[in-house]
Amino acid sequence: MSTPALMPVYPRSGVRPVRGEHCHLIDENGTRYLDFASGIAVNLLGHSHAGLIGAIQQQAATLMHVSNLYGSPQGEKLAQWLVDVTFGDTVFFTNSGAEACECAIKTARAYHQNAEGGDTNRFEIITFHNAFHGRTMATISASNQEKMHHGFSPLLNGFKYAPFDDLEAAKSLIGPNTAGIMVEPIQGEGGIRPASPEFMQGLRDLCDEHGIMLILDEVQCGVARTGTFYAYEQYGIVPDILATAKGIGGGFPLGACIATEKAARGMTFGTHGSTYGGNPLAMAAGMAVMEAVANDEFLSSVREKGERLRARLEQFIGNYPELFELVRGMGLMLGLKMRMESRPFYVHLRDNHQLLTVAAGDNTLRILPPLVIGDAEMDEFFDKLSAGAASFKVPEAA
Repeated sequence: MSTPALMPVYPRSGVRPVRGEHCHLIDENGTRYLDFASGIAVNLLGHSHAGLIGAIQQQAATLMHVSNLYGSPQGEKLAQWLVDVTFGDTVFFTNSGAEACECAIKTARAYHQNAEGGDTNRFEIITFHNAFHGRTMATISASNQEKMHHGFSPLLNGFKYAPFDDLEAAKSLIGPNTAGIMVEPIQGEGGIRPASPEFMQGLRDLCDEHGIMLILDEVQCGVARTGTFYAYEQYGIVPDILATAKGIGGGFPLGACIATEKAARGMTFGTHGSTYGGNPLAMAAGMAVMEAVANDEFLSSVREKGERLRARLEQFIGNYPELFELVRGMGLMLGLKMRMESRPFYVHLRDNHQLLTVAAGDNTLRILPPLVIGDAEMDEFFDKLSAGAASFKVPEAA
């Protein structure tokens, strides 16, 4: 049999983790890796957080799953907490970020189409170049990236693309069919590219002017990653709808679509659902994460660590001007923009220096450590990064 049992859709490396300890992963052979990837911004509490482990164990022994045909005291509790700390009035729980984005798209369309006197012509969502919203048919259609489209034609209708951070381009796409604008405040897969404050405020103003929904995809940048609970807080705006996932479960599959009462007016009985979404086990994980990160002390610590990490990175890249161009990002969601394709350096760090990072678009190396890193992990990171930069040989093609 030539096809492996695991469908070969991932370019899996030779790193095979079997255990995690705080900010490290340990493979089958006992090799330790410093994890500054965090499962791509998922394991925000590291790999052995006592509160998260305990909450999952206790809930697993009590009740793991019931249908959404029944009441959910666990879901109600977590939803209320999210409502209390965000702009939102109501929450739909999902199992992933792609599902959260799907729900956000449906919510924006339903706002126009399902309301009394609504406009069934409003279905288009404006999105942005190099965005990543997931791997479902709707979310790949919401991206302009050809590499994600290949082999899956025809795409779903209803999406228009504008250059990221270009307000006039977005404005030019608004028409009688527009239902909303969906944007990542910080593009993750696109290269840790924060939107400008003027762009984000401009999108909010455009949505208000035209009566359409502002949807934020904070799947990667949300849940304390940038030093505020959600990144929109640092832009001084309030969205209508927000998709969140990754860190919200700390490693357990969990996502959510958060919306204002107005935005969710079309999401009535029977319009949406999920077999596993909001299951008690996921709710326990989400509550444990909230207990750890949804407080001023923790958020302040993320901002402080982010500032120190960024300052040290900016000082570090001056030693290797042939490799690195700049540092960008917010909080502990940082990117090193390289002067060449970043993947060879990412592989070099992983395979030769046991440092895990994440490659991204725009020649960027993503640095996404657990939010619980301390001085020892930061020092270890720079020791490994320095050794990696010193020993890296630029590929001939570069």
